[in-house]
Amino acid sequence: MNTSKYVYATILQIQSAFVKNELTVKELVLSFLSRIAEIDSCENGLHAVLEINPDVLFIADNLDKKLQSAEKRGELFGIPVLIKDNINTEDKLHTSAGSVALQNNFAPYDAYIIKKLREADAVILGKANMTEFANFMTDGEMPDGYSSRGEQVINPYNRAKTPSGSSSGSAVAVAAGLCTAAIGTETCGSIVSPAGQNGIVGVKPTLGLVSRNGIIPISNTFDTAGPMARTVEDATILLKVISGVDPKDVSTHTQPEINYTDCFVNNGLQGVKIGIYHPNNANELSLAEERQKDFKKFCCLLSDAGAVLTDNVEINFNLNMWHMTRHEFKASMNHYLSKLGDYVDVKTVSDIIAYNETHAETALKYGQSNLTLIENSSSGNITEPEYLIELCKRENVIDAFDEIFEKYDIDVILCRTFNNIIAPYTGFPSIILPIGQQEDKLPMDCYFIARRFDETTLLKVAYSVEQMLGLLLRPEF
Repeated sequence: MNTSKYVYATILQIQSAFVKNELTVKELVLSFLSRIAEIDSCENGLHAVLEINPDVLFIADNLDKKLQSAEKRGELFGIPVLIKDNINTEDKLHTSAGSVALQNNFAPYDAYIIKKLREADAVILGKANMTEFANFMTDGEMPDGYSSRGEQVINPYNRAKTPSGSSSGSAVAVAAGLCTAAIGTETCGSIVSPAGQNGIVGVKPTLGLVSRNGIIPISNTFDTAGPMARTVEDATILLKVISGVDPKDVSTHTQPEINYTDCFVNNGLQGVKIGIYHPNNANELSLAEERQKDFKKFCCLLSDAGAVLTDNVEINFNLNMWHMTRHEFKASMNHYLSKLGDYVDVKTVSDIIAYNETHAETALKYGQSNLTLIENSSSGNITEPEYLIELCKRENVIDAFDEIFEKYDIDVILCRTFNNIIAPYTGFPSIILPIGQQEDKLPMDCYFIARRFDETTLLKVAYSVEQMLGLLLRPEF
């Protein structure tokens, strides 16, 4: 049986094949393992997959037995999912954030979102490579997608271009057909940026929709996890599964219920009010003429589909996440490390720095300037005045951003370029998806932001855009 055609199939297509006895879970898993061997873990491979679950074929066997019974199947039944390497899995997989300092860490508990995936009958295929410590180890010296444990992730569309990060492996694996979907994490663009660079769908949920429990942290205020998939529908199914109230994460306790069914409607752009924001930054000013023309064409398509566009939405916030993350990192990381088993020697940020210095040849190819700066300048108690002032300022910015939606009477904001920190800073949800491809083969994307906990509108708009364009990008190998 030729099962290779299913490596780019959607969740519902795969599950339909299961029901029709055209495919088994084990056959699907074997197809992905074969593809990983062929284009990822081989010489000159993509290095997107850091580790394979040793029990994955046994898991597949058990699900195939469940398929033959009358037992109820979960929403992600049989779907192979790769997990970013900073998310706890209480199994035979390591959780290291790409760092050799944590290469012996077997997490003592499942992250909440992993529990939800297992309950939904997803197949945890393995761990995805990532920018080490979620791109927080150095101040610009380390390239996106590099980790001391997994080496450099390669962009499958153009090997000379960045895969972006820090969820580099998750994005590349989905784009290259190494899994059906993946989970990434984001502090400031780490889901949406690599998703856009690799031509897939990335969703950064509203902060508090998805639990942070069991994720190696950067920032208590900004961190979240989210789905990365090839279609909006797949990303929505995944988001529905991993979201929910977690008793161990207080940020999730006040979330409203999201109506995911309303995301998939015909003519979903009709009457939707879209504000267009042109970021005032170097990336915006240097946009290639090709990209500018395509963006104008895209806006015309939105208008023709019935969307109401408001151009030049003004957003004038002076935002600096560093003033908060530099202090929260030490406090959050020290707390996470303190919960690890005795077989892990590092228990503090200071221990990580010392380990890296002792193993410099392997661990410090690009240095650790951020780690040393944070260790020497932050108390770990988040009592610093600049931190507390910025924390208070953020609440004012959130209110002001809410007012922008009211002022312009808009449902979502379309950003001409991703390069902004508005959604990460405020905790508003955002999504990125492909709208074309450049001459250098890199995908072109569109990036939307919605009101807090209005994932329904955000996903409805994205789904309608996807249906309107009918675009399916695949890298050539």
